[in-house]
Amino acid sequence: MRKRLAAASLMAFAAIGGPQLVLAQGAALPAADAAPQVQIIQSPVLTINQQRFFEDSAFGKASLARLEADARNLQVEIRKVEADLEIEERLLTERRAGLSPAEFQPMAREFDDKVEKIRAAWEQKDRDLKREREQDQKTFFDSAVPILAAMMQEAGAVLLVDQSTVILSLDRVDITNVAIERVNSALASPAAPTTAPDTPAPETPAPEASAPETAAPKP
Repeated sequence: MRKRLAAASLMAFAAIGGPQLVLAQGAALPAADAAPQVQIIQSPVLTINQQRFFEDSAFGKASLARLEADARNLQVEIRKVEADLEIEERLLTERRAGLSPAEFQPMAREFDDKVEKIRAAWEQKDRDLKREREQDQKTFFDSAVPILAAMMQEAGAVLLVDQSTVILSLDRVDITNVAIERVNSALASPAAPTTAPDTPAPETPAPEASAPETAAPKP
């Protein structure tokens, strides 16, 4: 995130100077002197808390709420499927004694393959959630560049730095709260969180073999 804002600071200089700054999502932001706003201290250097800028913004809160709901839904799905796999494994175990190795081994391999496919699907969903968070953050910071640029112009600043890189500074050069207010009025929030998982649990036919030496996948 630190590198992203450093790049944003450089991009801000290119954005300053026109009569209007245009957001990445298509919304137009008036120049700094076009509307009455909370005044920013005149300073050549401003600071911002990048993490709080994203997480406390309406966009960031909606993004995190959606992703947390999706993560909870995935955990619900995992627990349900694990319970089904444990039942299937137990049924296989109960029937193993009545089958020859030639009869049992194909069923054991089929169960193992099923477990591996389910585990791979869960891992992919987890990676997808992480990519969604990264994409939401990228969308947010890309769209926030013109807003931050306008604030720098308003303050007469030539540099905007993340607070985590600052050893000592005055609180009044921190623009995080004002930046959150302005970005909230300029950006739409991402999609609302989903409410329930819709991935059905895998079918669990009543098998006729005993359990292979394998365990249900753990997330």
